[in-house]
Amino acid sequence: MNDEGALVLLSGGQDSATCLAWALDRFSRVETVGFDYRQRHAVELRVRQEFLTALRAAFPVWADRLGEDRVLDAGALAAIGDTAMIDQVAIEIGENGLPNTFVPGRNILFLTLAAAVAYRRGLRHIVTGVCETDYSGYPDCRDDTVKAVQVALNLGMESRFVLHTPLMWVDKAETWRMAADLGGDVLVEMLVEHTHSCYLGDHETRHAWGYGCGECPACALRAAGWARWTEAR
Repeated sequence: MNDEGALVLLSGGQDSATCLAWALDRFSRVETVGFDYRQRHAVELRVRQEFLTALRAAFPVWADRLGEDRVLDAGALAAIGDTAMIDQVAIEIGENGLPNTFVPGRNILFLTLAAAVAYRRGLRHIVTGVCETDYSGYPDCRDDTVKAVQVALNLGMESRFVLHTPLMWVDKAETWRMAADLGGDVLVEMLVEHTHSCYLGDHETRHAWGYGCGECPACALRAAGWARWTEAR
């Protein structure tokens, strides 16, 4: 166990919830932070609390390591707007080749705010669920971006933060497998029931892999990963 402490960016989605389990398996003290940016799928802010409650109940050892949770206001992203992640518009590919669900600067802002929290809380390690193997093509999810942000944060705050990206080089099937390795079928079922990935905010339609519209890019990635993982079990 690492006694330095970690802060996990917990959105309420499958990836960040898996990263929380990863951190709890490695650090003796773990805190969590989420962000309200008026996202279209704001239901994720509710289910993240359900996941934390279920996690504490199912894994007492992890519950002892799990500390303070907070949600920060990142509403400036909504004021900028012009993205399908916030506005009620159809999801499509833009002229720049990126899906219009891309929120410019979102992950850079989140990591900066998380580092400010970590600085105040005395936490050296920051864990985020970004990935460039099986994702929607967002440039701020890339390894090079995260490494550059780590350098900037350490220079700007005169600190020694370490940014961890446990999912950077794994696909969604491997993410499901990682969860099973960390917490068995209990954790997998919690991910199915108490996390949300659907960009459209559909948390009523239930599939084997969880809740969602089943058609948006986030649902497609999650469903395909589940299918590959279950077939390989």
